[in-house]
Amino acid sequence: MTLSPEARLYGILDLGYVEERDALSVAESLILGGASLLQLRAKGHDPAELLDLANDLNVLCSKHHVPFVVNDHLQLAKECGAPGLHLGQDDGSISEARAILGQHILIGRSTHSVEQAQAALAEGADYIGFGPLFPTPTKKGRPGIGLENIALVESSVGCAIPVFCIGGIKPANLAEVQEAGAMRVVIVSHLLQASDIFAETQLITTQLKI
Repeated sequence: MTLSPEARLYGILDLGYVEERDALSVAESLILGGASLLQLRAKGHDPAELLDLANDLNVLCSKHHVPFVVNDHLQLAKECGAPGLHLGQDDGSISEARAILGQHILIGRSTHSVEQAQAALAEGADYIGFGPLFPTPTKKGRPGIGLENIALVESSVGCAIPVFCIGGIKPANLAEVQEAGAMRVVIVSHLLQASDIFAETQLITTQLKI
């Protein structure tokens, strides 16, 4: 599977912000608002207890023709038949994941430096997350890496695979992030804490169009 070149906004359903009972409605709001792919992030949750939710999210995403991505949990991705898996720096190799899930799987890698971004491309990632640009409550205690390397990562990696900038991005700094060279973003806490998730996602999507 490959991502559409039109993909601009990566939506993340983070169970640190969203109650499981609200997960499907929040996911649909993100998708209808314009998220081009949707990730289930569930830090601290037992993957075995997430299978029903993952199955439901996979069906929802398929209905809207949006790739569903499981964060970290390879076995959960396999069991629910998710078309995508996202790996952190310490979550194993992409080749091993493909050996288990199949060559068709969409695999992303989190990166925090130019060197990691270039290594992910060489390893065969289908896309990368690059950040956190700013300090963010989603990654407590991790300093922001700033904006100065966005253009270099876009020119050296983004020419081959999508680069999604992540970390503390919100409407107040989105223009600054774009001016630094970013073409695609991940926005988590701002969207998930919005009073109207659909409307706020739609607004961000409009600002990202080029």
